[in-house]
Amino acid sequence: MLKTIFPLLVSLSLLCLMQSQPVLSATTLDATLLADEAGPRINRDIFGQFAEHIGEGIYGGIWVGKDSKIPNANGIRSDVVAALRELNVPVVRWPGGCFADQYHWREGIGPQASRQSRINQWGNVVEPNSFGTDEFMEFIKQIGSEAYITANVGSGSVQEAADWLEYMTSDLPTTLTKQRVANGHDKPYAVKYIGFGNEAWGCGGAMTADEYFARLKPYSVLALNHNPEQRFSGIDMLFNHGRLSPMPCCASPPVPMIATPLSPKP
Repeated sequence: MLKTIFPLLVSLSLLCLMQSQPVLSATTLDATLLADEAGPRINRDIFGQFAEHIGEGIYGGIWVGKDSKIPNANGIRSDVVAALRELNVPVVRWPGGCFADQYHWREGIGPQASRQSRINQWGNVVEPNSFGTDEFMEFIKQIGSEAYITANVGSGSVQEAADWLEYMTSDLPTTLTKQRVANGHDKPYAVKYIGFGNEAWGCGGAMTADEYFARLKPYSVLALNHNPEQRFSGIDMLFNHGRLSPMPCCASPPVPMIATPLSPKP
């Protein structure tokens, strides 16, 4: 009996539903395709790449050292460079990723023999720091890309980030600039993007949104890009010191500051 009644009830319900809906008249829509006009331009940096000290992404994958039997230029694999040049990579983010929040840049500069090794917890392996700031900048130069640096917020400090940017980007005769020059790089590096921390809700320090934002603010004020062709900061809005800190109206486009993405508040 139920097998007979159930289909009938379903059919009646569908019929009532159809009769309750308003009848819509046919609508004609016109569209014009402007094939001779340029459409929206997509920023190529969206297609940037990412290099992190996990697995063989750096050691073996990019860096083999100058004495390696694998063909290389200044320790960087020539075959990898050739492949990446074909891709025309716009920017490369380094040193992470989760690794960025345990990375201390001073351990990865200067003579290879004097660099400090430590545990890389992302794999529980030894991080020799053979591939550091100057090697990364050499890598992006070889592949024709630009630098996206992620500063350590999880286990680092504002001072450490500020010193790193001074080492990379200053052309003034400071102690850190002289150290970069002594390491073979007299001209300041160009840093297109600066990121502060990575995945702050998890591997970057298990912070809430409010905790991360409170940590971020002093970085945004004190960790500055000093490259004379890129420099821009809030202080420049108050003081015009000419070439080294131009007013925003006269400066090149500012270097973007990237805050790490945050999960929404619970």
